[in-house]
Amino acid sequence: MGKAQKSNNLRIANEELSFQNEAQAAKLVIAHRKLAFENKEKAKRAAELVIANKELSYQAKNKDLRAAQLVIADKELLFQHIEKGKRAAELIIANKELLFQNKEKVKREAELLDANNALVLQNLEKEKCTAELLRANKELVFQNDVKEKRAAELQIANEELAFQNKEKEKRAAELVAANDELAFQNEEKESRASELIAINKDLKKMLDKMLFMTSHKIRQPIGHILGISNLINDNLIENPKELIKMLLFIKESALTLDNYTRELTTLISEEELKVENKKHRIE
Repeated sequence: MGKAQKSNNLRIANEELSFQNEAQAAKLVIAHRKLAFENKEKAKRAAELVIANKELSYQAKNKDLRAAQLVIADKELLFQHIEKGKRAAELIIANKELLFQNKEKVKREAELLDANNALVLQNLEKEKCTAELLRANKELVFQNDVKEKRAAELQIANEELAFQNKEKEKRAAELVAANDELAFQNEEKESRASELIAINKDLKKMLDKMLFMTSHKIRQPIGHILGISNLINDNLIENPKELIKMLLFIKESALTLDNYTRELTTLISEEELKVENKKHRIE
């Protein structure tokens, strides 16, 4: 092999080595860039882990605060439940009292009707007496005509009959006055009976409103509270967020129930005031 050939071979080998070195250098540059990128990503992840650890520590503190708040909320709900039980018992007693008053008013109406019937019978009897007096007066007039013919003989008898006529006129006037008084009493009793009927209608409307509120409005939030309480007692809610949500529902239902009971109390007070005013007018 000549020197020219060897020189050519060395040149080719040097070019091959140069190419390989450049390729390796390029690979090293890419590797360094990749390592730098990975280091940056690791630094970011380390920073994110630090932030996450701080967030977890903050959430742990908040959970302790929320647990304390839930204990206070449970105590408040228990107190409200006891108070609402008392109000429900008071409403039951008030309903019984209203029913008793209605029965008493029905009895009074029946007594008034009996009294009116008795007055009607008395009026009929007095009308009969008045008719009898009229017939007697006609008979007396006839007798007076006869006695006028016998004036000379029956002077004393005429004077006696005249006195009897005056007495009967007085009695007739007294009967007229008594009939007027009875008519006035009948009108007063009819007026009182109509007012009592109006009071009973108002009481019935109030009872209907109360029954509607107790059977629909009040029972609905109570059902919600009992249903959520059963879920909590049966440990069906394990997620704290869901538990807080359920407790908020209980609080909302309790506030709704409180509003309904206040509304019912206001209704009862207004209706009692109306009934008392009407009673005073009757008396």
